[in-house]
Amino acid sequence: METSFPVIETERLLLRKAVQEDAADMLRYLSDEEVVRHMGLNPFNSLQDVYGELDWYREIFQVGTGIRWAISLKGSGIMIGSCGFLNRKPNHFRAEIGYELSREYWGEGIASEALQAIISYGFDHLNLERIEALIEPSNAPSIKLAERQGFIREGLLRHYEYTCGKFDDLYMYSLLKMDWRSKEIKTSADNTKKDI
Repeated sequence: METSFPVIETERLLLRKAVQEDAADMLRYLSDEEVVRHMGLNPFNSLQDVYGELDWYREIFQVGTGIRWAISLKGSGIMIGSCGFLNRKPNHFRAEIGYELSREYWGEGIASEALQAIISYGFDHLNLERIEALIEPSNAPSIKLAERQGFIREGLLRHYEYTCGKFDDLYMYSLLKMDWRSKEIKTSADNTKKDI
């Protein structure tokens, strides 16, 4: 993993390091029950909860098991969500992807834009061969988002996690580097046809 935190720019977004000054923005969306419903978390109640989350972001980056970017709209500076990798296993060339977004920005293609950027980063800079997504079966929007990015459902992990006082079933999705490269080539070819 890199020693300095990488910043990624997309058409509309700036993906950057989350810092203490983002705490109030994070509390705004992480206190929303709808946002955290499928994250295995209870809604956050205080800035102390947020500081714990920021500590986790720092820790996974420092030890090399993951990286979490703050999602902000270019020019705004406001943190509206986060995305990144966790449970990275460099010796197996794989990591799990995770993301959440403030509810007021749902349905605008922001999560899709952020995911495309970090998936490319994972394959190009973290040397990943496989990216996994673990998604609750009831989380239809996240399933749709993963499938649009090319993730393939491999199966159901029954009672895979115990969170918020219950056992959770999770779908295992995966995206391989060769799948992503094929998707990039097809998208590029489709865009060339449109230009002709």
